[in-house]
Formats: sequence, C-alpha cells, structure tokens
Amino acid sequence: MYAPERQQEILRLAREGGRVDVVSLAEEFQVTAETIRRDLKALDRAGLVRRVHGGAIPAGRLDFEPDLAEREATAADEKDRIARAALAELPPGGTLILDAGTTVARLAAALPLEAELTVVTHSLPIAARLADHPGIQLHLVGGRVRHRTRAAVDAWALRAYTEIRADVLFLAANGFSAAHGLTTPDLAEAAVKRAAVAAARRVVLLADSAKHGQEHFARFGGLDDVDLLITDSGLDADEAAAIEREGTEVVRA
Repeated sequence: MYAPERQQEILRLAREGGRVDVVSLAEEFQVTAETIRRDLKALDRAGLVRRVHGGAIPAGRLDFEPDLAEREATAADEKDRIARAALAELPPGGTLILDAGTTVARLAAALPLEAELTVVTHSLPIAARLADHPGIQLHLVGGRVRHRTRAAVDAWALRAYTEIRADVLFLAANGFSAAHGLTTPDLAEAAVKRAAVAAARRVVLLADSAKHGQEHFARFGGLDDVDLLITDSGLDADEAAAIEREGTEVVRA
C-alpha cells in the first residue's frame, strides 16, 4: 500500500471512530510507528486531522478532551519548566486560586514547604497534593465533580468564586490564541474558569506551546483577560511578540 492510500484509510478510520492511535495503526498496516507518525503529520498539515498524544482525532472535533492520565503524560518536561517559572509569581503570604489543569497541578506540587499561602481550588488532584502542606491554608471549592478532569463545576463552584477575591489566579486552558481566546472542551468547566478569572486581581495563564492556536468548543475569555502567559520555548518568538502587542506579558521557560 502506497503512503497516500494508507493515509486515506487512516483518515477514514479517524472519522468513523473519533480518534486513531499510533500503535494500533502500525499493527493494522504492518508498518513502523514512525511511518504512522509521518502519515499523521502529513494529514495534520493538510488540516484533515489534529494530532494528540499517541494518535490523532479528526479535524473539527472541538469537543474532544483527553483523559487526565493522557494529559499528565503530554509535554511533561515543558510543563515542569512552566511550573518552576510560575513560582516567581507567588504573592508572599497572599491568596491563590489554582485552576484545574495538569500544568497548574505541577505548580502545586512544586510549592516550597516554607511557603505560607492561602489557596483556593476546585481541583480534587490539586487539593490532594496540598492537603498536608504545612504552610497552606487550603480551601476546596465544591460542586459536581467531572470524572474527566476531577474538577468541581456547576452552581456550587460558581457561587463560591463570587464570594472571594484572590491575589493571583493560575489559569489553565486547552487552547489559546489571539484570534479565538481561551477555550476548553466543556461548557461547565468554562463557566468555572470564567468565574475564577473574575475573582482574581491578576491572572497568570500556564499553557505549553502545543496549545497555542488550538480551538475548543467552549470559550471562557480572551488573552486580554490574562496578565501573564507562561509557556515554553516552543512558542515562536514572533508569536510571543504578537501576543505581547495585545497587552499580555509572555515568559517562555
């Protein structure tokens, strides 16, 4: 089978099944995983699929959302660098909101033992990480817990964020761009993120560069809502400069 024929078949499988993975495709077509990755890269460049960790999804699936384990394994080194850079933005003795997200969770794990902070979060994994921290006054926001992200959503969570004012929000997003703003696949999570943004004096977006230009179903703000974007060096310098011209400071860790 020639490469164009294989790629056409991969596209058909992606559209029928909602996603494809490299290992299964390599077995089905009796080729190497690297060959499949090249096929997916070609389809991605043609705008027919969007590559995700371990495979691809059809272009246009704006509601696709990888599970927590998959997101934690994606861009791990970049997320660690972003988390370390974010430590410089901690307000001494101040109040933080930590959004639900794997990069924000890495920041939570990196908080120094000597840090004395008040932390508010609607993320169960982040709350679990900080529950035994000696210097953290932890406030867990309640609500319906989404299994996909282990984050509290809906009315209880929204009401809680109207009752506080924090120094800094460390925000997560599935996609960000000047054109489409800040997006995530789920409307309920988008609503909580929007409420958290309104509850903070300063907003710091933690997002790896692979999320730049991605667009998802639910929009919860624009880059003009973000004071500082901390990303990795994969974001092109020209792209970073374009974001800064819109008023958002950019740090590439």
